[in-house]
Amino acid sequence: MGYSHWSDTDYTDRQDHRQQTKTSAFTYDANVRASGARVVHPEMNPYGVTRESRDSAQHPNSTSIAVIFDVTGSMGNVPRVLQTKLGSLMRMLVDKQLVSDPQILFGAVGDAWCDAVPLQIGQFESGLEMDDDLGKIFLEGGGGGQVYESYELAIYFSARRMAMDCFDKHGRKGYLFTIGDEKPYAVVNHKQVNELIGGELTRDIPVQQIVGEALRKFEYFHIIPTNTSHGRSDDVQKTWRNLLGERVLLLEDEGAVCETIALAIGLCEGTFLNLSRAAEEMVNAGYDRNATKSAANALNRYKAVKGRRALP
Repeated sequence: MGYSHWSDTDYTDRQDHRQQTKTSAFTYDANVRASGARVVHPEMNPYGVTRESRDSAQHPNSTSIAVIFDVTGSMGNVPRVLQTKLGSLMRMLVDKQLVSDPQILFGAVGDAWCDAVPLQIGQFESGLEMDDDLGKIFLEGGGGGQVYESYELAIYFSARRMAMDCFDKHGRKGYLFTIGDEKPYAVVNHKQVNELIGGELTRDIPVQQIVGEALRKFEYFHIIPTNTSHGRSDDVQKTWRNLLGERVLLLEDEGAVCETIALAIGLCEGTFLNLSRAAEEMVNAGYDRNATKSAANALNRYKAVKGRRALP
């Protein structure tokens, strides 16, 4: 997938039309709520599929970026932020040349123990199809109320069911961002994998193992919005830090998710060496100053640790 081109003009026209007609970008969510049929959209169904990010004549040096967010409870605003700021994210990736030929996949996660649609995974796309995929997500808003969601299933899918030419052909890691304010379960449940993703797993996988597999393929970050229900929980933050260390990003403003993704990629690519200067560049490119400041604050610890490791 990912053979088309991003058009900022076409995206803006879409957004203007939605505003004028007072229609939601999340059309599938509206259809589910109207019909009562709580099922995953066929094109977002992770069962029995591999999501591919491939080079092409149009995009000869593709870079894979997967963004998978929690759609339970207080996290429901994040996909709406991603949708409204998608244009500015693509402008930063493309115009500032943070990465070559970006291809973005969107997905959503809930709780496999109690939600009707606990895992939704779109395609890697280069053009407006990524906006279409956001519109196919069911914003279930459920969750089990026990400070756990099934992030580990999203990590499993990313580690084992994503095929990326940037990694397989060129030896470059893709990017994976999970976003949520609760903890992953301690193991990847083999029965849930077989039912929701497909396969013949015969035993559970410790979450530490599957995170390690993901880190071999991706520059992996987990973003915790701290103004949500459990975002300030010491237990939640400690659990993720034990898995990812400084790659856990504490974000004061969930509206700054896109800015955080852009800054993290710029740091990894070496495009941004100074966070303050990078934040100012983003403001000059049209990003909101307060959101950009929140994003920079979230990345301070990662930048500091990354800088120390780069020293001889």
